[in-house]
Amino acid sequence: MKYDNNTILSKQLDRINREVTNFKGVVDIWDVINEVVIMPIFDKYDNAITRICKDLGRVRLIKEVFDAAKAANPDAVLLINDFNLSENYKILIDGCLNAGVPISAIGLQTHQHQGYMGRKKLEEVLDRFSSFGLPLHFTENTLVSGHIMPADIVDLNDYQVDEWPSTPEGEERQKNEWKEMYEILFEHPLVEAITGWDFADGAWLHAPSGLIREDNTLKPAYHELKRLIHKEWHTEDTLKTDENCLFGDVAFVTKTVPMVNIE
Repeated sequence: MKYDNNTILSKQLDRINREVTNFKGVVDIWDVINEVVIMPIFDKYDNAITRICKDLGRVRLIKEVFDAAKAANPDAVLLINDFNLSENYKILIDGCLNAGVPISAIGLQTHQHQGYMGRKKLEEVLDRFSSFGLPLHFTENTLVSGHIMPADIVDLNDYQVDEWPSTPEGEERQKNEWKEMYEILFEHPLVEAITGWDFADGAWLHAPSGLIREDNTLKPAYHELKRLIHKEWHTEDTLKTDENCLFGDVAFVTKTVPMVNIE
C-alpha cells in the first residue's frame, strides 16, 4: 500500500516471474489474475491491485500479468478466472483475446451458497463462454447441504454465522445437485476441469459445502461422485496390437484417466 502504482505493478510482475519459474514442472496450471470484472470498481476497502487496475485499465493489466507468466513458463496453462459469469466477463475476455493476451483456458466460479443454479442457467453459462473455443475450467464450486444463504446477500462474505449445520435433507439435495451438475459438465466437450472449493464442511463461511462432514465422515455427494467418476465414467480395456498397428494408432477420448493394458 505504501508504494506508487508503477512499483506495485513491478512487484506483482516480479512475484509472478518468481513463482511460475520456480514451480515450473511442478505447478504448470495458474490462475494468473482473479476476478477482474469487479477489480477497478471494488470499493469495500482500498487495496493495491484495485489501484493499478484503475490506473492501467482491465485489459492492459491482464496483458501485463499474462505476458509475465507466459515468459516465465511458455508451456504453462494460464487461466483468467471470475465469479461474474455475465456478459461483462465475456466482453472482457473478448477484449483480452483481441489484445493478444495468451489465455489458455477460461476459469468459471460457481459458489452456490444461495442455491443451485439449475440446468438451464448452467447451460446458458456453458453456451456463453464456449463461443471462444477455449477450454473451460470450473475452478471454484460449492453446493451446500444445510440451509440456503438468504437471497438478499450480495457479497457472500457478508454472511457471517457461527454455525451452519449439514442436515440429512440438505445432504440428499446436495447429492442430487452435484450429480446433475457433474453430468452436464462432463458431457460438454470444452470442460476440462472441475474443482470443489471445500472438501470438508465448515471451512469458508462455516458452510456445509464439502463432500465430507466436519468429523470426516463421508456424505452422500461423496459416494455419488465416486460412483460416477470411478464406475460409470471409468474406462478400462485390454488391447492387442499386431505388426501393422503402431502405439499411436490407439487412442481413447475420455475425461478420466483410462486404465489400458497394451499387449
